Amino acid sequence: MDSIRYPIGQFKPSLNPSVDARVSRIHEIPEIVKTLRGLIGNLENEQIITSYRDGGWTIGQIVHHMADNDMNAYLRFKRALTEDEPVASSYREDLWAELSDYKDIPIEDSLSLLELLHRRFLILLNSLNPEEYNRKLRTEALGSVTLDIAVQRFVWHNRHHMAQIESLINKMGWRTGES
Repeated sequence: MDSIRYPIGQFKPSLNPSVDARVSRIHEIPEIVKTLRGLIGNLENEQIITSYRDGGWTIGQIVHHMADNDMNAYLRFKRALTEDEPVASSYREDLWAELSDYKDIPIEDSLSLLELLHRRFLILLNSLNPEEYNRKLRTEALGSVTLDIAVQRFVWHNRHHMAQIESLINKMGWRTGES
């Protein structure tokens, strides 16, 4: 079950990443939506409402969750730049996934939101000096983390959910926009 739920493994931060490693990670952000669009671009609605595992979210719920999560991460990041080690609020992602916007809004809306949000995040990330990546925020799940680790987690989280989608597509033998 863990390999289905965590196809790329659990998050493991690099505690002292080099500047090059940070830059490389940041350069992955604009590729997230491109990759996601390639994965789901040719899927039919019936496929979009298929759960990636028993008891798991549908592809549509995953995409909407990615947008919600990235909005929350972006706001936490900005708070860490403007406050001293703020406590990042958590949210009930399981309950959010049951709300009407996850069911009634096309996933294209969340893809567009991700695109715009990532564009803003990149501008912010590229404007920071190296010392600012040492600023911290506190999360329930990870405890006190630097913004360097927050960026790593941001990219990992998106990769993690794209891997869940890709695993389902491969398991079901569906054709994607990448074919």
